[in-house]
Amino acid sequence: MPYKTILVHIDESERSNFRVRVAAEIAMCDEAHLVGTAVTGVSRFIYQDGNISANDPNLTIHLSYLRERAEKAVDSFNQQAQAIGVNSFESMIANDEAGGGIGLQARYSDLVVIGQTNRDEPSPSVLPDFPEYLIMNSGRPILIIPYVGDFTTVGKRPLIAWDASRESTRAITDAIPLLRRADLVQVAIFNPKSVPDSHGEQPGADIALYLARHGVKVEVGVHKTSTDIGNALLSLAHDLDSDMLVMGGYGHSRFREMIMGGVTRTILQSMTVPVLMSH
Repeated sequence: MPYKTILVHIDESERSNFRVRVAAEIAMCDEAHLVGTAVTGVSRFIYQDGNISANDPNLTIHLSYLRERAEKAVDSFNQQAQAIGVNSFESMIANDEAGGGIGLQARYSDLVVIGQTNRDEPSPSVLPDFPEYLIMNSGRPILIIPYVGDFTTVGKRPLIAWDASRESTRAITDAIPLLRRADLVQVAIFNPKSVPDSHGEQPGADIALYLARHGVKVEVGVHKTSTDIGNALLSLAHDLDSDMLVMGGYGHSRFREMIMGGVTRTILQSMTVPVLMSH
């Protein structure tokens, strides 16, 4: 089943236009509706201090600044989507910080495209744990675009991190519209003997058959590593010239605090290719 609604987070960051380009290309392939959403960050600034009055002139100036940033992002998105030739698109501004605003819109989308957190380019409307928050709370696949690197293709040569878990199963299922268009999908299994009951006698055979029934051209590779699996995945993606990584997002949330698994945390911090994650 193809994606029919794709949501992309837009802002004034250097990589916003690149995110829009990736989302637009996916939308056009699936004849999907593209939604570009900017957030103001208003709720975070109004409610973080109960002593601030909405009539405070300093606050009014700051809120106007945040609104202007969002409006510029929307104008840029509209111009870019029209120039690219997206048939169906719309833009909107959410009066919220990114986790709340994009998280709400994600519920009505099939795929969400966002950027990796760049701590050297802080945003007044995006908290540093934005990707983690969406992965854990949106219930949707999240395609995260690295803040460095230029990718001529996304999804032509995907690498799947398969460990037979619920999370990786969800990620693969969510990625099928992209996987079906790929030239070749590589499935990577690390240290399968550590969980023999999950992989069976031929690790990867069942998931390869499942994907083949969806029309996916797939190859399976079994790998041993004594190092961190997150870094081993990134190294393998480089060796295979992969242009996207598909994997489960592991962790849990404790109120706003995101407690992520080791592999997930490594990938989110050090990704070198776009990553599609589902929880």
